Amino acid sequence: MTLKRQLLLVSLLALMLPWAGCEFIRETESALRANQQQTLASIARAFADSMAQYAEEFPDVGSNDYLIGDQLYGHRLETAPLIDGYFDDWTIEKRALRDLPGPDGPIRFAIGLNQQFAYLYVSVSDRNVIYANANTLIPGDGSQYADRIRLISANPPYLEEALSFATEAPGSVVTYIQNAYGFAPEPTIRAYWQDVLSEQNGPDGQNGPGGYQLEARIPLNQLGTHLGLVVNNTATGNNPGVRSASFSARAPGAFVSTSQALSRIAENLLVPPGMRMIVTDSSGWRIATVETSRSSPQPGSSPTFNWLRFAYGAVVEPGTTAAFAEPDPSGREQQPYITSALDGRRDDEWFRSDDSGRAVVAVAEPVMSGNRPIGAIVLQQGTDEILSLTNQSLARLMNVTVIAMLVAVASLLGYATWLSRRIRHLSIAAEVALESDQLRNTLPSSNAADEIGDLSRSFSNVLTQLGDYNEYLRTLASKLSHELRTPLAIVTSSLENLEHEKLNEASAGYTARAKGGADRLRRILTAMSEASRVEELMKNAEPERFDLRAVIESTVSAYRDAYTARRFDFISTATDSGVEGSPELINQMLDKLVDNAVSFSSDGDQIDISLTAEGDDLRLDVSNPGPPLPERMRSQLFDSLVSMREKKDDRHLGLGLYIAKLITAGHSGRIDAENTEDGVKFSVWFPRS
Repeated sequence: MTLKRQLLLVSLLALMLPWAGCEFIRETESALRANQQQTLASIARAFADSMAQYAEEFPDVGSNDYLIGDQLYGHRLETAPLIDGYFDDWTIEKRALRDLPGPDGPIRFAIGLNQQFAYLYVSVSDRNVIYANANTLIPGDGSQYADRIRLISANPPYLEEALSFATEAPGSVVTYIQNAYGFAPEPTIRAYWQDVLSEQNGPDGQNGPGGYQLEARIPLNQLGTHLGLVVNNTATGNNPGVRSASFSARAPGAFVSTSQALSRIAENLLVPPGMRMIVTDSSGWRIATVETSRSSPQPGSSPTFNWLRFAYGAVVEPGTTAAFAEPDPSGREQQPYITSALDGRRDDEWFRSDDSGRAVVAVAEPVMSGNRPIGAIVLQQGTDEILSLTNQSLARLMNVTVIAMLVAVASLLGYATWLSRRIRHLSIAAEVALESDQLRNTLPSSNAADEIGDLSRSFSNVLTQLGDYNEYLRTLASKLSHELRTPLAIVTSSLENLEHEKLNEASAGYTARAKGGADRLRRILTAMSEASRVEELMKNAEPERFDLRAVIESTVSAYRDAYTARRFDFISTATDSGVEGSPELINQMLDKLVDNAVSFSSDGDQIDISLTAEGDDLRLDVSNPGPPLPERMRSQLFDSLVSMREKKDDRHLGLGLYIAKLITAGHSGRIDAENTEDGVKFSVWFPRS
């Protein structure tokens, strides 16, 4: 792990202080919210006891034989909509529309109430609208059919009647009432039929197969206590089509709407400011709502930013999305805490807005009639008194914490970056010093008075000693060669003279072995002095411009004669192969590379030699099949006295590639080696002149 990351981790320990503050905020907010929930629960219990005295005003659904889902809900409209077949002037949300499955798509409808009228809106998806005619305007013997909407009205146990809406063309619709006495037009009902194109179907603008929309205004005295919607969709005039109904039982369910009596009672309960009270029946239908105005925000409160909202959400305990606290657009409250109250158990919930951070605490209390719940009281209140985004002290705490942390982290990161850069420069300088031919003992930060300065000076001392040792090794070969030649000459001449003396068989054998050892020692000294001679030649040679391609071609021809067991192939694509240097030394370098290639290849193998142009350089490649280079020796391949051959090969001392490197460096070039698919390739780059 880098020093910068270590210091960054250490700086994170400073987060313990704001973390402790955040935990305090979290606990405070939770305690205040719990206290507010208890207060709301006490108020809700008192309101529920008051409402229980008016149990006769709650709908009695205990003995009904219809399903709750069969019931229709009447939404209170603030203003009366215009009867034109469109939904845009209804004062309720589009989500309040109820869906029915239809053969060509969804059927969406809603019922609204305003003053003494009920308003019906129906949107039908229909691929082929079949209008009524004189024979089908009123349902007859069943031989002909048309698209039709019927509103079923009943007052159990009396017989039901139906309001039938069918038309011969778009526009105003004459409504017929069907009852036990037959069909009759009803002039007090106004209705309008509006065709919808496929790209406009539905009140929300969703694409659909086309169809029609019906809007009607019906006097409330024309409706019973139970309502249901039936839509007949036929594809042809001879087909009765498909019947879609809002109820699945034999008769429609009870019609539910806001109770005027319960609304007045709820308003008289003195609901505290900033609180919403919802009264539901035992099925969860909303039958009364009272919402008092909230207090104005505290002066001086400032708007919050997105980052502060995110931080606040991370600090306080998350709650359910605040949108779920709003009254259900369908009219039926089905939140879990409300259904628990309808089962006779008080429950609470709280919500939080992701946008503003404002929380809403909600409590649901059952309204009991004896041992049976007949409804529920729901109280909701915003937590303006609890820590929120509008609380200036919380905003200041978060601002100061964030700024302090940013300054601390930035300072530590800056300091870590400075330290890391110094250490990195020292590391790079040490690596460069080791890789260069002349070891440099001056490193960065050597004059610094801190620990990094001590480390730099220690590295410098090590490099100085290493340089002296390398210089000793570099001159060791020439020194040994010079010092051992005279004793070796004496030993050799003595052995030659001894051969002329009369010796027994054992002595002659010893003399022959001693002479062989002296010859091997002479070859070793010759090889060791060769590198020194090359260095001297590189210093004293007069550079000349010559054609590298011609030199290599003549040398390769000689190789074909010298190494008859190998095949040599030379390819040159360079057009200008002029270089400056010594052709003899280039030949000597190529001899070392080819000797190495021959040593590691087998009889019959082909050795490829190529000359190509790479920018301002000429590249010479020598490739041979054979064993790959060991990875652990790649960095030492061109060092002195390093050999990859088997131990039994005493003809090579590991100086060939070292000499090739010296000659390459003397021509301002570079040399490298890499493994190929079937062997090894040596590459040499020379600058063109």
